[in-house]
Amino acid sequence: MSGLTWLGHSTVVIDVGGTRLVTDPVLRRRLWHLRREAAVDPGRVDGILVSHTHFDHLDRASLGRFDRSLPVVVPRGAGGLLRRWGFSRVLEAEAGEGLELAGLAVRATHAEHASSRGPFSPRTASLGFVLEGSPALYFAGDTDLFDGMAELGPVDVAVLPVSGWGSRLPAGHLDPHGAAEALRLVRPKLAVPVHWGTFRTPFAARPDDRPAREFARAAAELAPEVDVRVLAIGETLALGDAG
Repeated sequence: MSGLTWLGHSTVVIDVGGTRLVTDPVLRRRLWHLRREAAVDPGRVDGILVSHTHFDHLDRASLGRFDRSLPVVVPRGAGGLLRRWGFSRVLEAEAGEGLELAGLAVRATHAEHASSRGPFSPRTASLGFVLEGSPALYFAGDTDLFDGMAELGPVDVAVLPVSGWGSRLPAGHLDPHGAAEALRLVRPKLAVPVHWGTFRTPFAARPDDRPAREFARAAAELAPEVDVRVLAIGETLALGDAG
């Protein structure tokens, strides 16, 4: 049985055809100035997908929980960093490139999002990924709407960011309405909003589910044919009926 488990922010465990992958693993309670209620454990995985190099998507301490022999997909130019951290099977990808990860066909896609790890680090592209299994699943990473997004669909499942972690959502991100617009382009049967309600700064209020609820309302207006499922952190959604 295929399934999807949201572990908060952009960390998703995806089980398709017996292959179990984790995206953008950030698993600890504290990340620089960001806080979350509890650490999370993805369990056994067969491979790791990293959409871009921002610290809330590529976290060395979280990656340190995994076997260094696991295959890790990263944007081209970021592989040296993972190799310095001890990972031996690093696959660098560009948008449009296909590869095989733990027996599953994966296609890297464009993501409209600037990425680096600081003022003196090189910029690398950001990626999304289409898992070409049954069901076919699009994980968008961090992105805004972009030319060519419609070419990614149709898919069975779309995992879309709908917010951020701060009071202001900068360029290169989808807000709830933008994510609903993306549904019209990608044309999934089912959509799961992520990148919301996980992190807060030390003196900010506890995050709530408002972005996910706004996305669900906007999706009902713009793409009423799409089944939107809002998950709690740690909740698993069976995907047996999405393929």
